[in-house]
Parts: sequence; C-alpha cells; structure tokens
Amino acid sequence: MTVRTRIAPSPTGDPHVGTAYIALFNLCFARQHGGQFILRIEDTDRQRSTTESEQMILDSLRWLGLEWDEGPDVGGPHGPYRQSERGDIYADYANQLVEKGYAFRCYRTSAELDELREARKAAGLHLALKPADLALDEDEQHRREAEGYPYVIRMHVPDEGVCEIDDMLRGRIEVDWAQVDAQILLKSDGMPTYHLANVVDDHLMGITHVLRGEEWINSAPKHKLLYEYFGWTLPQLCHMPLLRNPDKSKLSKRKNPTSINYYERMGFLPQAVLNYLGRMGWSMPDEREKFTLDEMMTSFDIQRVSLGGPVFDLDKLTWLNGVYIREDLDDAALLQALRTWAFNETYVSQILPQVRPRISTLSDVMPLAGHFFSGLPDIREESFSGIDLDRETLVSLLQFLIWRLESVPTWEKASLLEEVKRLAAHFDLKMKAFLAPVFVAVTGSAHSTSVLDAMAILGSDMTRARLRHAVDVLGGVSKKQAKRLEKQYRELR
Repeated sequence: MTVRTRIAPSPTGDPHVGTAYIALFNLCFARQHGGQFILRIEDTDRQRSTTESEQMILDSLRWLGLEWDEGPDVGGPHGPYRQSERGDIYADYANQLVEKGYAFRCYRTSAELDELREARKAAGLHLALKPADLALDEDEQHRREAEGYPYVIRMHVPDEGVCEIDDMLRGRIEVDWAQVDAQILLKSDGMPTYHLANVVDDHLMGITHVLRGEEWINSAPKHKLLYEYFGWTLPQLCHMPLLRNPDKSKLSKRKNPTSINYYERMGFLPQAVLNYLGRMGWSMPDEREKFTLDEMMTSFDIQRVSLGGPVFDLDKLTWLNGVYIREDLDDAALLQALRTWAFNETYVSQILPQVRPRISTLSDVMPLAGHFFSGLPDIREESFSGIDLDRETLVSLLQFLIWRLESVPTWEKASLLEEVKRLAAHFDLKMKAFLAPVFVAVTGSAHSTSVLDAMAILGSDMTRARLRHAVDVLGGVSKKQAKRLEKQYRELR
C-alpha cells in the first residue's frame, strides 16, 4: 500500500498557520513512509470562497517550503483538485445513498428546523435532529415533491448506541450517536457539504491516512458511517491537537496573528516558522529545538506527537527566528533575505507613488515610508492625545474597524473605503476625524502617506495586527466591555 495523505484548505480567507501545521505533519508522515502528499481545495462555500484566497494558500505554503505531489496547480491522476469542479460526482454519490435507503430528501424549511430545535431544547433533549424528527406526513411529503419545493439530501444516522473510532494517537474514541444529527450531504443548490465531499474525495483520491485537527473528532462518526454505506475502507484517522494561545484558548485571529502572510510580512524567515510549527506537539528524538524540514522528515514518528495542546508562543518564535538570522545567514544571505522580504521591486513600486509627491530629497523617504518596512509601530497612549475623542470611543472605533476588516471579501482600497464610510457614519464622524486614530494605529504617526493606501499595501494581516496593537496600547478590552461592544457591533450589521 502506498501511503497517501492530504491537506484540504478552504479558500475563504487568509492562509492560517493551523493549515500549515497540519500540512507539515501530513507531508512528513507521507515522506517517512515513501508516500505521496496531495493538496485539495475545498471551495464548496460559494459565497466566501475566492480565487485570491486560494492563490494565497498556495503561495504561503510554498513560501514555507512545503510542496505537494498532486494539486490544482500541478495536476495529477485524480483531478480535478477543486471541489467546485467536481459537483456532478457528489450529486451522483448522494443519489446513490438515497436509492439504497441510506439517505433521504428533506423538504423542511429553515423556519421549521428552528422550531424543531427550539422544541427539543425546551424539552431538555439533544439538539441533534434525527430522520424521525424531520419526517413529514406522507401527504405533505408528496405535495412538496410535486410542487418542486427545494430540498436537501440528509444521511440516516442511528438514534442510539455508541460509535467507536480508532485513532492513531488517541486509541479508541467513543461518540454517542444521540449527539449526531442527520447530516446534510447535498445542499439545495446542488453543492455538497464538507462531510460528503470529504469522504468521496478521500476515497477517489486514494487517501490512506487522514491527519486533521481534533475539532473534527465529532464529525468522525458521520464519516465512518458514510464509508460503511458506500462499502469503502475507512482511512486511518489521526486527530492532531489544536494550536493554543498562551492562555490555552484555541488559537484565534481575534487574539493573535494567525495568518502566514503576517509572519512573512513581519520579516520572519520561512525556515524558522516551519521549524517552530514542527515543534508544535512534536519533538526530534534528540530533543533539539532547531532542525530543517529534511531532518524532520527523516526522523518523523507520528507517535512522538503529544496531545497536551501545543502553545503557539510568538515570543518563542521570535527568539527562534533570531537564532536562524544569526547562525544561518552571513552578510550576503542576510542582504538577499532583506531584498526578498521588502526591498524588492514589486513591493517598493507600490510605495513610490505614495512618497514621490511628498518629498524634496531622497532622505525624506524613510520618515515618510518607514511604516511600510516595520512591524508594529512604537506608539503609546499619548500618541492619540491630539485626537479629540475619549478613550472609550477610540477603543470602540478601532475594535469595530478590526471586526469589519475581518470580513472584507477583497482587500483593496475601494473596499476599505466603503467600510470606513460606514463606520464613520455609525460614529457620526467626518471621514478625517474617523481616520485620525487609524493613521496613528497603522502608520505610527498622525501625519504620513494616505492611510487607506497604506492599509491596502500592508495587507489585511498586518493592518489588523497594528489596529489590535493600538487597542492594547489604549488599555485593551475587558471581557465585560467586549460583550457590550459585540452587542453594539451586531446591531450595526
């Protein structure tokens, strides 16, 4: 048997370090066994998936030094490798399950589903909806079918008992079937859900081992059942521990920078980031902290993964990156790294139009453009003293902007301007007054190049990181304040 592993990210945002972490371990496991590593794009979410996000995923994984044997950009014998291009395949398999009695067409409306869930909640029952809960009486079923009501295809699941899952790291896992709902397999628009597409693609692409995050443990019974329904062999499952913040909470972009783009823009070396991800819950046999990808692949043993919940510590990563710079880069290599990082024609050419109208000598450039080549600005609470807004309003303004920018579909000046206009109206501020604290947060100064252009050039991750930094400088947001702000923000949307 040839070992085949995969990574299957969704192109719905910035490339996450968690994706790189899981990709790294899948690659190492495959190479350790002389196998193959596949990249598949799970883009069935039509509203949120973008080609820009897909390209960022490919670019960021390659920046780290991760390569795949098959994928949407390199091809392979099991394509297409984008789920959006495999729609007919999923519909065929979903209908097979209906014909065999393992799935059913559900004509329930959203309002009816909400009512069913509320009734179960009020009765103190599990919220998982079973086929019996969803069944319509025979006449109503026929009526909706005849009138062409929209429907989804759901899978049948047991009402009681326990599903046993064999996990490579955790041994036997038991999940109560009462907690498992009649999962939707095919949506009303004909697109599959993750669960159907995942199982069908893994089978057709010959995936033998599935290494994925532990958040998928509760989905494993559905997947195992689908394999049984189809008569296929279930791959070996391995649920990796989630990356954690230093406070042990799940790594989240609302607390820490999670995008690979941020670390590239900050000037981290890809080999240092990859090395650090390799230390997330795993260790070399000799326990050394610094090692290359080739060394990790040579020494890799999945059983050395610890389930303790690896902490992604930015200070530790920064220390390791410094070690790499000092030990691995001579002057020539350091100069090349600087050129690759930011002092390259592609990046600098975006900045020149911002500074040319504002300079009289070349030495004027750095004071004006320094924020394009730095990390988090060196700002204090006093940096905002010239702005005629109280601290609470400043924090609310910046926090709302962070949240709005998390959902910008296309990171470009026009989109950013629309978000700023909307928030300025909400705070009853003119654009100039609204942007004043944003200038300080993003550029480190009250007077610089256009802040909206700067945000567009710096990118979403660096922009949001600087805004979060400004919120922290202003005292941060308490849990009580966060709840109040989130309520206000929901009303805004």
